[in-house]
Amino acid sequence: QVQLVESGGGLVQPGGSLRLSCAASGTAFIINNMNWYRQAPGKQRELVAGITSGGSTNYADSVKGRFTISRDNAKNTVYLQMNSLKPEDTAVYRCNAELFIGSSWRTYWGQGTQVTVSS
Repeated sequence: QVQLVESGGGLVQPGGSLRLSCAASGTAFIINNMNWYRQAPGKQRELVAGITSGGSTNYADSVKGRFTISRDNAKNTVYLQMNSLKPEDTAVYRCNAELFIGSSWRTYWGQGTQVTVSS
């Protein structure tokens, strides 16, 4: 089965940085868009950033100027560089990707990685 595996989360002080990675692996597939979402306890899931197959990006207003999404198509991996982190960035971060497998497009989700920003 195809899997999306996130890594890079952890505990960081306010103002610090983290780099999240999400790698797709498994059977043969083609990747279209890739995205990062986050969800904190008691809050709605939020789209943090997205990137198209052509490299176009979009960001939530709350992270614009601080986070950068990128992708390495050769590695089937999407990254989220997180700078100037704030306590309100604390959440479980999950990636998703639109994959073409067999004869159809399907959406897959990673299991999530915890990001905690605290002094």
